[in-house]
Amino acid sequence: MNSILLLIIIIPAIEIFLFIKIGSQIGAITTVLLIFTTAVVGVYYAKYEGLNTLKAGFTQLSKNETPTYEMISGAAIAFAALLLIIPGFATDILGFLIIFPITRKFIFNKFAKKFKNSTAEKNNFIDGDFEDIEDENDKKL
Repeated sequence: MNSILLLIIIIPAIEIFLFIKIGSQIGAITTVLLIFTTAVVGVYYAKYEGLNTLKAGFTQLSKNETPTYEMISGAAIAFAALLLIIPGFATDILGFLIIFPITRKFIFNKFAKKFKNSTAEKNNFIDGDFEDIEDENDKKL
């Protein structure tokens, strides 16, 4: 089965399970208010972190450096804001983990180590020799 299709089925099932469990403990109205609160707080914090990332990116550009971390961080913040807007507790937890700079840097370092190991083994160049052969037609010009 395709992994994306599997995620489309599993994530809502987990969210429904958490809605039922948490709603039975704290009540339905409190659960709905908690969902709206996490969405509003998350979006405003995402805006704040996005502006900080944009400011850091401009600082990197003014130093004539490539703002690679800031670009990846900005995309991650946008994804986290999307997760926070989607109603649910599991997506909110994942969104808040991505939005906070400390956990975001930790997640990035884990992925960077994984990709560095896989790309370090590959050589992205071809080593070879060449010989310049003169043609008689080249001498006529």
